[in-house]
Amino acid sequence: MSTNSAIVSVFNYKAWANEELYAVVGTVDPTKHEVERHTCIRLLNHIYTVDRIFVGNLQRKAHGFTATNTAETPTLDALLAGVRETDRWYIEYVSILSSAELAEPIEFVFTDDTPARMTREEMLLHVSLHGGYHRGAVGRILAQLGIAPPRDLLTGFLHKTEPERRVRA
Repeated sequence: MSTNSAIVSVFNYKAWANEELYAVVGTVDPTKHEVERHTCIRLLNHIYTVDRIFVGNLQRKAHGFTATNTAETPTLDALLAGVRETDRWYIEYVSILSSAELAEPIEFVFTDDTPARMTREEMLLHVSLHGGYHRGAVGRILAQLGIAPPRDLLTGFLHKTEPERRVRA
């Protein structure tokens, strides 16, 4: 598997994991578990905000964010719509990158005004790993409420989307 195909697979997995998690968070009773649901949405919004920041960074364009979360908390449905659009953008973006483009360093500024330089590949890995870390935090909140979080595993994604990978030894 080439680096590019691995990154494409990772971003398809990320989109799948987002869909799975948003579906479960949508079942959290907003009256009975108002604080926990709000915390889940804030974490999901943080993932989305950072994803959007790096969309700008990858394109060498201003992203317009001054922090890694927004002051206002969107509804879960509005957030999911933005996440779906952003996930599609990443999947399309990584699908056309060459090895040379992946290795290209890009200078940008973090929201705290710290200058930085990362390769496109490093930025993409950051976006993927960052999202997984915070999806896990949301999963932990769900588990504390007695709600089974989705199994956020690359192996599960691959076996669900490519059942021919299930082989018997």
